[in-house]
Amino acid sequence: MKHLAQTLKALSDPIRLRIVLLLQAEGELCVCDLMAVLKLPQSTVSRHLAYLKRSCWVDTRREGVWVHYSLGRESCAICRELLQSLEKHAATLPEAASDRAALAAFRQNATGPTCP
Repeated sequence: MKHLAQTLKALSDPIRLRIVLLLQAEGELCVCDLMAVLKLPQSTVSRHLAYLKRSCWVDTRREGVWVHYSLGRESCAICRELLQSLEKHAATLPEAASDRAALAAFRQNATGPTCP
């Protein structure tokens, strides 16, 4: 019961839900990508990512100084089912489309040292 509650609680925050939807749509992102889309400071984004990691929603991959985040590969059955449902309904969420567009614009306009 505790795992189920923690799994659902992780998605109850709008910022964490937006992060999960972005990771689902894009596959893998780093903190700088998420900061640009969410318009939040690094510390806030990192705190939400840490919560999602503790809840088994995201995995990390280190590449030099960069940490890349993706949806958990070893997700539990509940997470997989919730992700399938989210994928069906994400197309109807204006925030999800707006976030994907903001990410595309950030990547297109990025100059200087950013995430690889």
